[in-house]
Amino acid sequence: MISVDDTQMNRSELVFVPTPAVGHLVSTIEFSKRLLDCCDKFSVTILVMESAFESSTPLISNPSTTQSLAASHARIKIVDLPSVNRPVEILQQSVEKYLTVFIENYKCHVRDAIANHVLPNSSVSGLVVDMFCTSMIDVAYELKVPSYLFFTSGAGFLGLLLHLPGRYDRLGMVFKPSDPESVVPSYANPVPAYVLPSFAYKDTGYSCFVNCARRFKETKGIIVNTFFELESHAVSSLLDCETEIPPVYTVGPLIGEHHVKPSDRAKFGKIMTWLDDQPPKSVVFLCFGSFGSFDEAQLREIAVGLEKSGKKFLWSVRKGPPKGQLAMPGDYSNHEKFLPQGFLERTKDVGILCGWAPQVEVLAHRATGGFVPHCGWNSISESLWHGVPIVTWPLYAEQQINAFQMVKDLGLAVELRLDYRTDDGNHFVVADEIEKAVRCVMDGDGAVRKRVEEMSEVCRKAVGDGGSSCTSFQHLIEVMLACLDNKEE
Repeated sequence: MISVDDTQMNRSELVFVPTPAVGHLVSTIEFSKRLLDCCDKFSVTILVMESAFESSTPLISNPSTTQSLAASHARIKIVDLPSVNRPVEILQQSVEKYLTVFIENYKCHVRDAIANHVLPNSSVSGLVVDMFCTSMIDVAYELKVPSYLFFTSGAGFLGLLLHLPGRYDRLGMVFKPSDPESVVPSYANPVPAYVLPSFAYKDTGYSCFVNCARRFKETKGIIVNTFFELESHAVSSLLDCETEIPPVYTVGPLIGEHHVKPSDRAKFGKIMTWLDDQPPKSVVFLCFGSFGSFDEAQLREIAVGLEKSGKKFLWSVRKGPPKGQLAMPGDYSNHEKFLPQGFLERTKDVGILCGWAPQVEVLAHRATGGFVPHCGWNSISESLWHGVPIVTWPLYAEQQINAFQMVKDLGLAVELRLDYRTDDGNHFVVADEIEKAVRCVMDGDGAVRKRVEEMSEVCRKAVGDGGSSCTSFQHLIEVMLACLDNKEE
């Protein structure tokens, strides 16, 4: 734990409770840094839960990595919370229910951490809770301080979640993939049922998100990792929402520093050295997030598609956990097991395979010209920031509707699939599709590439002085300071 220095004694503390997942933790730390850079009246304590899943991902499996991300700011303190029992018996009902109960079991540890690590040194001015951590709003009530929702995905998905309670009250039923298109105010086009997140088809998962969305409205404000120019339709729909919701503050994109510790440089040196030797915009990067993995048949098909495309590639390959095991993907010790015979020899001058990859560094590299991700919101934001066009291959969570938004609403991505999902064994992408999509994103200066490169400039302006996100951030700080002044009175 980072010790509290004397300069924090006169500051009021904002306590963050993020979901224990890589993307959520990184976004929380980057938001905290930007907040403290803008206002010296606060300090921040981030309460970090253990992963809900057994993890081999460096950020979660090694708490010191989380500490190092925050270490550059003296007014950020990380508190690692004790373990709780994983309610594995609930996992069969839904991942959403499992995660909700797992986090709710941390409520007593959150109370204790605030009592033992925050209140002895300063007062608490507010709790900033993640979308899965709405049960912690109860702790804010007990402390008589405001709570704020930190929404790590985009405004479009936020609008969908806020839309669900009204639909649930009217119809009382889940969606079916075969349902007709729905009008969801935060999306410019009608939304096909087949691109909705998997929880929308399941009673337990659906009701979990309905309950979370109801609690969003109890907060003092909703902080969203997006910027107006990217999601102008979605943000405007939230501002004009027929049902009363808290003020929405767009503060993104929250793009962190490179997330590789100095001690890890040697591990990933091969990747960066190889990229240094490649021509500009010549490499397509495939990376599917902390939970992303495929079976060996799909991996072989990816290999065939890449080889047929003739494009240079950097492919992050993760090995899924054994069936029925509650764990996150790991790394392969032998890639030849699933690759077509002779693939590595034939492509040795064209591409490389790796395990976990330093995604931000790779996207920032001049050699990277295309990106095939799982369409998580952080990956989308990072690709836009660095002007790298993406090919959509969603896997889980809200990624299908993110892919739909990027392709249909915004025209900022090349469509491979919008409805692929790992929890449905009926989906399979053949090599010809992969080859076609890779060629499409990599060949020439197409319309998508031009739009993405333009959006890269726009998003950098959004967080600069006078930009839309900078202005929204200032309004949020004014609200937080007003609450602090009222409390002190």
